[in-house]
Amino acid sequence: MENHRNRSLQYLVKNKANRTLPDWPYMRTYEHKEMRFRSSTFRWGERTYLMGIINVTPDSFSGDGIHKNVEEVVNFARALVEAGADCIDIGGESSRPNAEAITEEVELERVLPAVKAICDAVKVPVSIDTRRSSVAKEAIDLGAEIINDIYGLQGDPDMAAICARSGAAVVLMHNQRNYESSTVQKSLDAGWAESLKLAKKAEIKKNRIILDPGFGFGWLPEENLEILSTFHKFQSYQLPLLLGPSRKSTLGIVLGDLPTEERLEGTVAASVLAVAGGADIVRVHDVVEVSRALKVADSVVRGS
Repeated sequence: MENHRNRSLQYLVKNKANRTLPDWPYMRTYEHKEMRFRSSTFRWGERTYLMGIINVTPDSFSGDGIHKNVEEVVNFARALVEAGADCIDIGGESSRPNAEAITEEVELERVLPAVKAICDAVKVPVSIDTRRSSVAKEAIDLGAEIINDIYGLQGDPDMAAICARSGAAVVLMHNQRNYESSTVQKSLDAGWAESLKLAKKAEIKKNRIILDPGFGFGWLPEENLEILSTFHKFQSYQLPLLLGPSRKSTLGIVLGDLPTEERLEGTVAASVLAVAGGADIVRVHDVVEVSRALKVADSVVRGS
């Protein structure tokens, strides 16, 4: 049995370049083929990259908030990287519906110690998940290399300028909470068009932009599922695509109203479906399990 397994592994490696891959929708094109960071380069289309989530909040919707304990945060970040995370996303303000707003001072107090400690501890890019340009700037100054803006530059009027001046990569997420109901595709096109216009005006380079359809942000459950089923259509933008389905309520509904802590299988399924549609980055809490699933998905769809 062991010899058979070894022969199979050798066959996969030897014949990797000769395998016939599906022509839907993986033979996609990119305006820019890679995104460079200090210690790594993301080469789009070669494999799926994993963004591991760290919430330094006491009220995270997923119940995973790590509050004030920097040593615990660093240990968790190291564990995520060891498990397969290619970058770490740090957030200090809950974005769940009806979450209590916090002040800029509170957000800075929560995230900056974590950002500095994690940037010093790991060799992967660190992302700051914030709607405030002031927080983004301070995090970038401490070593963060990605700004994950859930308002896609449409919230804080100074965010685009901070992104442009810093040269940081920026995730332009569409937030349906800001838009009237329409079809999913029309809403996304309108939202991304505005974000990309703001990025162009600020002279943010196209090779620093990632698009995110905002799974779970203002969409109805059936619209979130439509995002997954039509994900391949977003490839027309020729930009890297990110999906953040992790433990979202839509998955709990589909699974029979399961609570947040029981949505792992839904997260894995949504992540694999996103990769099937051409996703380049998946943002998740459960890095170990999703990393294993995406190795299989990438082997099938990208031959990697």
